[in-house]
Amino acid sequence: MTAPASSVPSASPTTSQSTGSTGVNPDPAKFVPQVVARSHEAGVDPQLVLAVLYNEDYKPHDPQLERSWQQLKPDAAFGVANMHRATFDDTRRGRPFAGRDWQELPDDPDLAIEAEAWYLHDLAAQLPAKHVGQYTTDELLALGYNAGPGTMKAFARGTAPGTQARAYLENLRANWAKAGAAVKNG
Repeated sequence: MTAPASSVPSASPTTSQSTGSTGVNPDPAKFVPQVVARSHEAGVDPQLVLAVLYNEDYKPHDPQLERSWQQLKPDAAFGVANMHRATFDDTRRGRPFAGRDWQELPDDPDLAIEAEAWYLHDLAAQLPAKHVGQYTTDELLALGYNAGPGTMKAFARGTAPGTQARAYLENLRANWAKAGAAVKNG
């Protein structure tokens, strides 16, 4: 049974273990409690959710830096799961976080993980039951998270991924065991 949203532990910069120059623990494994709770709520694999967080950990997730970057690039992604505004707005409809705003993602890792888990849920609902390509369902969902549902469906039909999608998939595969161990031990 999953914990109610109000009892999911928060992992704000003030409560996280401190490492690195920003004073915030950069390891996505610190979010395992949120990953497990939110994954179960959305009905997706927590290992997938954490592996995607590892893939999305290529830039610092500091709220002030993210907002500064958004001033230069208004369509920039926000939060530990690097979610774009349109994706967040589509995903939140009818969900427990429907009243929340995309602008909150940099300050609220739990919200970012909740939105990520539900977006992966939505992608799974769009994935064809049979895929002809060489990718697992989890790999296709991660590729969909990165490149969108239309591209995910094309990969499921056998379309070869380009350089960026191949790199994302290689990173996912490299992060898969680490994410699994963190979820299991968390």
